[in-house]
Amino acid sequence: MRMRTVTAATTLAVLFSSAALAATPAYADTSGLLPVKSLGDIVVDGSHQQVFISDPSNGKIVVTDYSGNVLKQLTTDLSGVTGLELSADSGTLYAAVRDKDAIAVIDTATDTETTRYAVGDKPLSVALAGGKLWFGYGGDAGGNIGSVDLTGDQHEVTLNQDSSWYSAPVLDAAPGTDTLVAGQLGLSPATVASYDVSSGTAAKLASTREAGDNLGDLQVTPDGKDVVVASGAPYYHQVFKTSDLNEDGKYNTTAYPNSVAVAPDGTVAGGSFAWYDPDVYIFHPGSSEAVRSYDFPNTGHSSGADTLATGGLAWAPDESRLFAVTVNDADVYSLREYDSPAKATSTLTVNAPATATRAKQLTVTGKLSSTSALPAGTQLAVTRTDLDSPNGKALPAVTVKTDGTYSFTDTPPAGGKVTYQVTYAGDAEHTGATAKDTVDVSRAKPTLTLDNNGKVYAYGKDVKFTAHLGTTYKNRTVELWADPFGSDKPNKLVKSGKVDSHGNLSVVLDLKRDTKVTAKFSGDARWQPRSVSSSVGAKVSISMSVSRQYKSKKAWGQTYYYFHKTKNPLFTTKMPYYTGRAQRFDFQVYYQGRWYSDTSQYFALATSGISQVEFGGNHKSDVGWRFRVRSDYINGSSGDTVNSTTYGAWKYFTFTS
Repeated sequence: MRMRTVTAATTLAVLFSSAALAATPAYADTSGLLPVKSLGDIVVDGSHQQVFISDPSNGKIVVTDYSGNVLKQLTTDLSGVTGLELSADSGTLYAAVRDKDAIAVIDTATDTETTRYAVGDKPLSVALAGGKLWFGYGGDAGGNIGSVDLTGDQHEVTLNQDSSWYSAPVLDAAPGTDTLVAGQLGLSPATVASYDVSSGTAAKLASTREAGDNLGDLQVTPDGKDVVVASGAPYYHQVFKTSDLNEDGKYNTTAYPNSVAVAPDGTVAGGSFAWYDPDVYIFHPGSSEAVRSYDFPNTGHSSGADTLATGGLAWAPDESRLFAVTVNDADVYSLREYDSPAKATSTLTVNAPATATRAKQLTVTGKLSSTSALPAGTQLAVTRTDLDSPNGKALPAVTVKTDGTYSFTDTPPAGGKVTYQVTYAGDAEHTGATAKDTVDVSRAKPTLTLDNNGKVYAYGKDVKFTAHLGTTYKNRTVELWADPFGSDKPNKLVKSGKVDSHGNLSVVLDLKRDTKVTAKFSGDARWQPRSVSSSVGAKVSISMSVSRQYKSKKAWGQTYYYFHKTKNPLFTTKMPYYTGRAQRFDFQVYYQGRWYSDTSQYFALATSGISQVEFGGNHKSDVGWRFRVRSDYINGSSGDTVNSTTYGAWKYFTFTS
């Protein structure tokens, strides 16, 4: 039913293919969606590195590459196509086309049908043995076995070689042998029979009804001596001798076995319909305990994961890959490819201390374990990554003890985050593994200062800020950042560079707002990162002009503006605008040698930064009195907090008759 091994004609091609693969990086496990609604059979063509999958529901054969990418879909007159078999040289694919009572012959180099054999009613499966192509055929209560002579020009078809089957049996054989095995699908108990076909006819060797319930798949081992059976029960994969069908061992899997594939070297993949357990188990020949298992992900919407389609396993002829057809609860099918599946899974742990002191010895421990025994003297590669060696520095290899544990010491020369990565390269029997752990290694705290903190400057003042960096290891670069107050001005890098021979780096800033200036040192292998800040104030610029006076002159030690009692003085204030900003207008009167505050009131600034205040009223009673006014910016009270409180200059005035 499927290609199980290769003959001498293809062995050289496989060897050369393997040699080429060894020189390239290992392939990663892949998955691709399949445009199918059912699975009939799956076979792998190693010569052209393609996979054939039959879909009886849609009447087609899907061709993919090893990554699951669909290359072609064969759809012409293939209604009910199910069983597939590859010729020994992988050049020809035979497909049982149930609804057409025929076997299609397909050239695998071009993936096109070349001829078709008319055979018995409803062929289900095909298998090569004893130089002939055998097929199981027949409807309910009419199962049988037939053969096609591939050596003659007429391709003679021989039917009715065993009519004891209830319906069309599934067939399998190890190419190059003369033993054919047949099984009855879906019945309880399941029937399995073996045949000697060396004479050109199917001579029954043995039969058994001990092959469990609800047979889903079977496969003959490459030497032809055993057949591995996947039935819904018992909850393991049974093994029978082909000579007499007596039990010959088992492979421990899980409930509802439904698929089996045996690699050319005898490695067994046993699969089950398992929502919540591993779906596929890998066994070395004759060993009942799995060396590796695979649990499919959940790509649907139910609580259970994707499941293995019945008969959905197949090996690449060079044993480098295992292919599995899976389906989710939405009936979406996928082809999954697993690289180096026969290798035992390796697990590696690394345990380093959480913290350590630089230049002092620390100890790293861990354990390497696998589902099969590791060889004595197994070594692990160790790499340390730190600030001095960001690309990693190789440390001496460490040897694993007999119990799988290991330890090594190291004296980290650099501080900060130090990562120890341990790698097991793997071997012919074990997968590789990598693990790592990180240590926070101490670093000294450097001296870093920045001047001017707490000072307040006039609006627009050019102010020099100097950062001073003390002793460090290699890094002498400091960054200076300026963050003006207000959400509309971002924190900005204003200078970055190496400090001078005195450890200083300076920048001059034009201060128009309160500003937080920060000096940052990113650290190095021996000194911590550090930052320090200075917050400085910047006043606003305030100017006030007076208008509507009839004269101004020096009096009482100030310049006074004189107004007729019939005029209302107008005071125009200008200061830098900020959203929501208002000026505070202060008014005072002079009485008996002192200035007394009369009122303070806030007036909004226009977007131009201008605010005009008119001093109105009946000024007859103001004649002869001395007054003064000013405009202020009060941090917080003036509507914002982006500048430091600033008081404007007083303007003096009086009224005359």
